[in-house]
Amino acid sequence: MAEEREAPGGVGNSVTDGTFHAPVVQAGSVSGGVHAYYASPPYFALTPVAEWPRLDTADPITLGVRRTRRLPGESPLPPYVERDCDRQLDARVRVAAQEGGLVVVTGAPLSGKTRTAWAALSANLPGTTRVFAPPPGTDLRGLPALLRTWTGEDCVLWLDDLEGHLGEHGLTPTVLAGLAQRGVPVVATMEDKAYDARRFGASARSGVLSGAQPVELRPVWSANEIWRLGGQTEEPRLRDALLGHGRRTVPEYLAVAPELIEEWRRARRPDAHPRGHLLVRAAIDLARCGVPTVDIHGGALLEAQKLYPVELAAAEAESVEDGLAWAVGLRHSVAGLLSPGRHEDTWAVHASLVADVEGRGDSPPVPLGMWLLAFHHAPDVRESSQRWKMARRAFHALGSRAEGNPEILTLLGRIHTEAGNSAAAELSYRKAAEAGDTEAAATLGELLVSRDAEAEALPYLEQAAEAGIGRAQYRLGTVLAARAERWLTRAAEAGYPAAPQALPSPAP
Repeated sequence: MAEEREAPGGVGNSVTDGTFHAPVVQAGSVSGGVHAYYASPPYFALTPVAEWPRLDTADPITLGVRRTRRLPGESPLPPYVERDCDRQLDARVRVAAQEGGLVVVTGAPLSGKTRTAWAALSANLPGTTRVFAPPPGTDLRGLPALLRTWTGEDCVLWLDDLEGHLGEHGLTPTVLAGLAQRGVPVVATMEDKAYDARRFGASARSGVLSGAQPVELRPVWSANEIWRLGGQTEEPRLRDALLGHGRRTVPEYLAVAPELIEEWRRARRPDAHPRGHLLVRAAIDLARCGVPTVDIHGGALLEAQKLYPVELAAAEAESVEDGLAWAVGLRHSVAGLLSPGRHEDTWAVHASLVADVEGRGDSPPVPLGMWLLAFHHAPDVRESSQRWKMARRAFHALGSRAEGNPEILTLLGRIHTEAGNSAAAELSYRKAAEAGDTEAAATLGELLVSRDAEAEALPYLEQAAEAGIGRAQYRLGTVLAARAERWLTRAAEAGYPAAPQALPSPAP
């Protein structure tokens, strides 16, 4: 309890059984300025070292490694592919683990900096190492003092995107020196532009960076790195990256893929981009039919929309122009869902979208009409190898659903015919006809007649003719007429008296 007593000629203060929580000034009169000074804590509270995760149990995605596409049953991240700079980086990390110091990995956005730095930690530090990964802006001034009281496992300071940890309250030369005295390494990543701005600028913050030569990741993978990637073909994500990264680097492909997939799936909402979603879906399905992902004809893309009647009705809320504009917009300044193709009036669909849809068991099948559309619009379809490749893909995709399904069997027959595989076409049409498809019976009869198998063709032509198919009725009539004329001629030649009168009169 505070009491106030007035002294002669002024104001007096006394405190009894009380506590002040802030500076207090009480005066009868004040001349000039009043300055109050009080001490602030030397640093904000840091997480106790015992609560830092161990390296062998820490989650790299939580600590900054970008997630990749992940299908059911797949590990959180694909195996790490050795980079050309790894030996240099490993040596730096080992030295820093003994002597302390800063190791910085620099590179372009989405170049794989964080994954590379994390791999170096895992390869060169004990799994029991405690990892401190503070959020940007954390006051690090008290970190050396905190570690002086720690007698447990080795520690490492992990600073992904180092620029967010610089400044007078962050990683300073003083803090770095204090960590070095304890033999605590600092492993960090920075984008090239951020590093250059802070290393070579006039800012005092360059002092932290001046003593550490960065390990640089090249923007484009070398032939050796691609070769090492090729040894990981059993890992679906790495195999897809090898085959589909195209004009982008492998880390860009792996990092952007989940972003594109998620955005595309959510765009189907009526208030989002239903037209853009539909156009991208059509491009994905054309690629699933064998059209190269970088050569999807614009006309085919527009024509394919009608194969999705439900989605097309929803897409009317957005114009084709607006849908395309959304689809081609760059994400992370790297890639869009669609981009201009190799030739005029063609589009390229990001290969990761195709790989994701193909890899999911719950993805809807390609509309049946898409297969022939793809055949007619695929580049180089006149080349027999391309036709056979697309026909094999169709059989692989549809074969398990074809048995007893006349529609699919007839479609496979048409595809095999386009590919020039008459034996496979006849087999598909025969199965469709036996399942009751009279159109398939008519087509099979015509194919058999074309290779002079008339006797085999007759039952199928009769099946289709009795169903009212005009072309089958005509073909059956011509076949029977020709057969009748042939037998009547042979009878006349054998001297049968009525045969000449039964022969048709020669045309005038």
